Amino acid sequence: MLDTYSKIIAMSFQGKDFTPAMKQLVINLKLHFDEERKHYKEVSTRNPTLRTAQGLDIGEITVKRIMAEYRHHGPTLEAHAAKPRGKPEYRAAVNLQPVIREYVRTKNFAGQRVGVGKLRQYLIETHHADIPPVTLWRTLQRWGFTYGTGKRRSALKERDYVVLARRRYLRQKRANRNPDGSLQRPEVYLDETFVNKNHSGQFTWYLEEDGPWVNKPSGKGPRLIIVHAMTVAGWVPGAELVFEATKRTGDYHGQMHWENFSTWFADPLLPHIPSHSLIILDNAPYHNVLVEDAVPTPQSRKEQLCAWLTRNAIPWTPDMLKPELYALCKKFAPAPTFRLDQ
Repeated sequence: MLDTYSKIIAMSFQGKDFTPAMKQLVINLKLHFDEERKHYKEVSTRNPTLRTAQGLDIGEITVKRIMAEYRHHGPTLEAHAAKPRGKPEYRAAVNLQPVIREYVRTKNFAGQRVGVGKLRQYLIETHHADIPPVTLWRTLQRWGFTYGTGKRRSALKERDYVVLARRRYLRQKRANRNPDGSLQRPEVYLDETFVNKNHSGQFTWYLEEDGPWVNKPSGKGPRLIIVHAMTVAGWVPGAELVFEATKRTGDYHGQMHWENFSTWFADPLLPHIPSHSLIILDNAPYHNVLVEDAVPTPQSRKEQLCAWLTRNAIPWTPDMLKPELYALCKKFAPAPTFRLDQ
């Protein structure tokens, strides 16, 4: 009767961790078979351990392990939490995903580096979630995070002279405005650009069975330089200049020089714009050609520096190096005078 009852109870033992109550059942049954062996001759209990295992349909090793625990701890077994089988479950809780996402984004927007160590320390201190580093790394990858190189700021800081030049330009433009926004003096804007003769769009509509029949010429063709000016009323009449470049390579600024620009500025432009106009142009090299007696630049030869100092009665000595001569020129140099202004 006891063996039959034990087998029925043991059906729920398989594949599960033994609770203290289950262990106590094994102990009681084992002790019962021990007593049978000692006192009852009519019952053949030569191996109580084996009979207990067979009665509960469990392993003999399991019975020995439970009995060893019984002999070590005594009659009362402590209730220990059941440990899951296999590897321990370290996967991060799903409710931590928005927390981690917010932390990573905040650090990224602030330009600060985010590492597994810092993130793990943050989770321990703020959410009491101790996740192993490798598990946290795999969790981040599973949640769509990427570990890569950070981006450096691509925009370079503007130099001070650029900032000052832009603010001076804007102040001069505002000084030419009336309170109602109208111009005090006419403003003329000029610029240069280029276009290739064979320039055209790359895409076109065509029937699939026919294919594209647009035959574009090979190569870009001759390069045309275009110079023009405009006011608030539109293009300046008669100020258009278009000519073919002598070279097809390089920047179009290389095809413009002082002779071309000054000729266009004096002939087609000035006679066709209102008197007392403000002419606004960019900082191209051929716009800023200095007068013959201009202050030498750092690229000037040493002889040019000495000649300028001599013409302007500024004392210098033959043992001076070029940097010293240029510093002396710069110290006594007046405001630069451009040929275009003259």
